[in-house]
Amino acid sequence: MIKPVIAIRTAQSDDLDALLSLYQELNSDDDLLQADLVREKYAAILSHPGLTIFVALDAETPVATTSLVVIPNLTRGGRPYALIENVVSAISHRGQGYGKAVVCHAIEAAWQAGCYKAMLLKGRTDPAIHRFYESCGFVQNKTGFQVRRG
Repeated sequence: MIKPVIAIRTAQSDDLDALLSLYQELNSDDDLLQADLVREKYAAILSHPGLTIFVALDAETPVATTSLVVIPNLTRGGRPYALIENVVSAISHRGQGYGKAVVCHAIEAAWQAGCYKAMLLKGRTDPAIHRFYESCGFVQNKTGFQVRRG
């Protein structure tokens, strides 16, 4: 069977509801924002320089997403670096290539922006998630640290 080409595009203002649904599948215990605040934050995200949300589509419906942040840099010859965050596929579409397609698209966008590296942190310990990111080209060769506001 020939796999269909997965369409990927930059998120648009009318994708907000689909993104919120995907993010709920990513972090079901997240606090929900008030509707007016959500729209305000989403508008800020869409207009933020260097920040792009990509969506993978099934027909016209976003079913996977990731965010790419390209960060200016003074090291590595001034080449920027990229951070990939909020990777999620709809439960109904997992294992069908949508997540991998959107992550690989974000990596390619980082290379197009001249980044010398793309990185991500993950909080899940499931070995299948490790294999997923490795299949996208990532290697686990650094130690990540974080601090969260209490």
